[in-house]
Amino acid sequence: MEEWQKDFFEMLETASREVEKFFEEVGEEVAEVVESFVELSEELAEEVQNNIFNGLEQFFNQLVEPVIDIYIELEQEEVSQQEMFWHYSEPTAEKNPACRGCQHYHGQYYGGNLLVCGMHPYGWDGENCPDWEGY
Repeated sequence: MEEWQKDFFEMLETASREVEKFFEEVGEEVAEVVESFVELSEELAEEVQNNIFNGLEQFFNQLVEPVIDIYIELEQEEVSQQEMFWHYSEPTAEKNPACRGCQHYHGQYYGGNLLVCGMHPYGWDGENCPDWEGY
């Protein structure tokens, strides 16, 4: 083989080694940059967790929870006031006689209105209800 061919192949080999070395170095540097970025993002996430979420939790505890507690107390008061207005009415010979002994009879007042049963909310006119079922 001639000398120039040998030198040419050696030069190609050297160039390929240098290119390979260059890409290895670039890869290592990119890996370092990515690792630094990951560490920074983890630190940032930890700071956000510690500062923002803790601040929001403190805000919630100081401002929102008392409002929720007041709302719950008012709701419970309203329920207890409504219970005072609800009462049960038994069917009698004069009022809803067809409902005496029926398992569907409801007999509770809501807002001053008696709900007799689901099939006949105002009760059955007459003595024999077609939907009557005993206990």
